[in-house]
Amino acid sequence: MTLDEIDRHLLGLLQRDSTRTLHDLGADVGLSPSAVQRRIARYRSEGLITRQVEVLAQEKVGGMLAVVLVTIDRESVEHHTELRGRMMKNPNVQQCYAIAGEWDYLVVLACQNIAHCRDLVRGMFLADPNVKRFDTMPVFDAVKVGLELPV
Repeated sequence: MTLDEIDRHLLGLLQRDSTRTLHDLGADVGLSPSAVQRRIARYRSEGLITRQVEVLAQEKVGGMLAVVLVTIDRESVEHHTELRGRMMKNPNVQQCYAIAGEWDYLVVLACQNIAHCRDLVRGMFLADPNVKRFDTMPVFDAVKVGLELPV
C-alpha cells in the first residue's frame, strides 16, 4: 500500500484519537468528510487498520504490570507454538514478544497485585517443564505507554 502525505497525517491523527469526527479529521488534513471516510475504509480493507479499541487508564482501574523474561528449554516449533498459544489465551498477558538474545520471550502481565503476579507467573512458567528460566520484574512507573507507529 502506497501512502501519501495526507495518509500519513491522517493515520497519525487516528492513532492519537480515533473518536474524532470525519469533519474534524478532514479539516486537519484538507479533505472532505466523505474523502476521509473513503481513506479510512481503504485502510481497513487493506489491513492497515486492524481494529479500534478504547484504552483504559491503569491508575483508575488499579493493579500493576510486570515484565517477565522467559527462556524455553527445547527449541522445537511445537514448544514455541504451545507457549505462544497459552500467551494468546491468557487475558492477563498484555503483550508477548519473541526476542533474540539470551531470552526467548518478553511477556508483559497485568496483575491485580504482587501476590496475584506471583501466582500467575508460577502457574504460567514454573509449572511448565519446557520453561528453562524466567525472571519477573514488577513495573514501578510507566514512563511511556503507547501503540502509535511512525508513518
